[in-house]
Amino acid sequence: MFREVLAEVVDRTEGGIAALVMGMDGIAVEQYLKEDAQPFEVETIGMEYSVILRDICKASELVDGGVAREVTIQGEKLTTVIRLINEEYFMAIAIRPDGNFGKARYLLRTGASKLATELGA
Repeated sequence: MFREVLAEVVDRTEGGIAALVMGMDGIAVEQYLKEDAQPFEVETIGMEYSVILRDICKASELVDGGVAREVTIQGEKLTTVIRLINEEYFMAIAIRPDGNFGKARYLLRTGASKLATELGA
């Protein structure tokens, strides 16, 4: 089920490259890459961002912002959108800078809801 949800998110997002489900501990549950995205280090990106994501979640609660739900990192060559599934897992998509950011966010939100059920959230 995880791979199917990730494939749907990437394939339906214009400019989508790869997506993953990862634990907050930096261990990947599943990943999906478009064939033309090889060799793309989606797992490495997820591990690096998981460290930052934990800090963002703590900071959001410290400033009474509530539970963080989504983080976007826009780089010159890559945009990464991260959506928390629950306290233990998140999913992320990497898209090209000219990709459809809004659709990526929507598909991550709906995909995270599907996966939350599978993860017992």
